Amino acid sequence: MIDISQVGVFLGLDVGKSTHHGHGLTPAGKKVFDQPLPNSEPKLRAVLDKLRTKFGTVLVIVDQPATIGALPLTVARDAGCQVAYLPGLAMRRIADLYPGEAKTDARDAGVIADAARTMPHTLRSLELGDEISAELTVLVGFDQDLAAEATRTSNRIRGLLTQFHPSLERVLGPRLDHRAVTWLLERYGSPAALRKAGRRKLVEVIRPKAPRMAGRLIDDVFDALNEQTVVVPGTGTLDVVVPSLARSLAAVHEQRRALEAQIGTLLEAHPLSQVLTSMPGVGVRTATVLLVTVGDGSSFPSAAHLASYSGLAPTTKSSGTSIHGEHAPRGGNRQLKRAMFLSAFAALHDAASRTYYDKCRARGKTHTQALLRLARHRISVLFAMLRDGTFYEPRTPHLA
Repeated sequence: MIDISQVGVFLGLDVGKSTHHGHGLTPAGKKVFDQPLPNSEPKLRAVLDKLRTKFGTVLVIVDQPATIGALPLTVARDAGCQVAYLPGLAMRRIADLYPGEAKTDARDAGVIADAARTMPHTLRSLELGDEISAELTVLVGFDQDLAAEATRTSNRIRGLLTQFHPSLERVLGPRLDHRAVTWLLERYGSPAALRKAGRRKLVEVIRPKAPRMAGRLIDDVFDALNEQTVVVPGTGTLDVVVPSLARSLAAVHEQRRALEAQIGTLLEAHPLSQVLTSMPGVGVRTATVLLVTVGDGSSFPSAAHLASYSGLAPTTKSSGTSIHGEHAPRGGNRQLKRAMFLSAFAALHDAASRTYYDKCRARGKTHTQALLRLARHRISVLFAMLRDGTFYEPRTPHLA
């Protein structure tokens, strides 16, 4: 929890690309500042220095600590101010408690400042991040953009194959992440091109890229080709469109592989790297997401707070005699939630994690519910590891 005992003014900032709106309140709730602030160091510094001179300690609060909120936070720290972060979900819920339905920058800044003044428990501390964390934040964002682009391109290829040759899509669609498949579609993007190349040639050219699956893959391709004897109108366009999309997909995959290597190099230099990756199911990307979203975990009072923030605290909806089973809340940090959920799935090869999962299934939980419970347990383990700076120790968790 942020210590507000020495704060002289709470400056809420609704950040924007070119201009932020600042709203300053004293501990007693008196408004002492309410106006736009250009997103430039001299202007920000002048206002902060003026407030510090008149009121003493200034606590600057934002609801977007990265991207467009990075400069004001950096200037605030350099000017000797305290900084804090009001999570977006908390911001939206708190805003509903204030009168009026208008959505303006001035109103949002006022809500941020008053929430910090009256509900400091909703704030998250923002320690000055080191160069590694800052670089990881940028690279993770870029990697997520590339992942979204890969998904979009894959879906486009699968959509075209489904439209003109569903059997072929069922063979190649689920394997589009494999280099051999994208390479194959770059050169033979249509059913006619694949058939013309012939089974023997395709096995020969694909084997260097997929030694173990080459024969089986091409057999599956020709079995699919033989299932459809008609040619859907427009199929000829696949020779133009699919190779182009496959090249784009291959390029994105190559970028992600190179980026993962760069992220891995940075991650190794971080003091918490070995602690995080000692947990089964936590690889380079998951560990990086954890560092970017959770840091050293010191801003969370307990594992329950961290679970709530991640959106992995199972909830049960009940009304009268109607009771709905456990499900993940819709809120929380989506990036962290996805990372922990997928890492729980990846950890099923670990004996302790698998035993816990199997016990959940034996109690009637669905696959998703069991993974949710496992992910929630792993949040508690992760919190303890970060708190104590210790490596993962395999233990069979007990069901509640």
